[in-house]
Amino acid sequence: MHFTLRQLQIFLATAQYQTVTRAADALSMSQSAASGALRGLEQQFNVQLFDRVGKRLRLNDLGRSLLPQAEALLAQAEEFEKGISDQPSAGDLRIGATLTVGNYLAVGMIAEFRRQHPESRVELSVANTRDIASQVASYDLDAGLIEGELRHPDLEILPWREDELVAFAAPGHPLAGSKSISDQQVLELSWVVREPGSGTRQTFDRAMHGLLSSLDITLELQHTEAIKRAVEAGLGVGCLSRICLQDAFARGSLAPLNIPQRDFSRHFSIILHRQKYRSHGLQQWLTLCLSS
Repeated sequence: MHFTLRQLQIFLATAQYQTVTRAADALSMSQSAASGALRGLEQQFNVQLFDRVGKRLRLNDLGRSLLPQAEALLAQAEEFEKGISDQPSAGDLRIGATLTVGNYLAVGMIAEFRRQHPESRVELSVANTRDIASQVASYDLDAGLIEGELRHPDLEILPWREDELVAFAAPGHPLAGSKSISDQQVLELSWVVREPGSGTRQTFDRAMHGLLSSLDITLELQHTEAIKRAVEAGLGVGCLSRICLQDAFARGSLAPLNIPQRDFSRHFSIILHRQKYRSHGLQQWLTLCLSS
């Protein structure tokens, strides 16, 4: 064998961080040692795996094609090491979640996973659907939990659980408590909504088909709590997942608005790279998700 597992680690870290310096820091080694190992890997096979773009190193076509195999080899080597040392472990996981899932569902699931596998470490990244999908596709995350609709040739999308959005207003709003709100009344409202690229905004736009171009979008905010505060302050009405509104409805700080002619239903999904090696830990995580 003409390469080492250490060289594969450096290759993967460089692909993730796009600089040898940051890759070396992540692997607790010197920059010169990391550069030498990466250069040695390329020279052994007379290939180039990265293109230089300014100070960045970006995978070229060959590097991208080898990335899944390198990732799988390292994951299997880690499982072999744990098995031969008689120290079974689920290993570490890098999980991504969209804001609603990350803030209201993922933390509890991570706590349960850690209870079952106390030796494991789980990193959680929270962003919108577009960003989480991009990170899973580039192997920066092992799996993603998303709330938006998605099509991506490199990603496997598994249905997870049902959800729905709910329009809401401050308790003193003239339409709070109305049995039904018409489309004409919807057009007269000022809306505070999530930003484009988020799953919540995607569902909202789909539900408002035929009205979207005429809606008064007053604010676009990246965080659910900011939208709730803005609506409480009377800046408009909002539309978010029922999951993140339950406590506010129970307290009476926000009031639901009934728009029965509009379909706000959706489902959450689990996303994985099609070529990613499904380690024991990742399989355990998927089992936990699908049973929750």
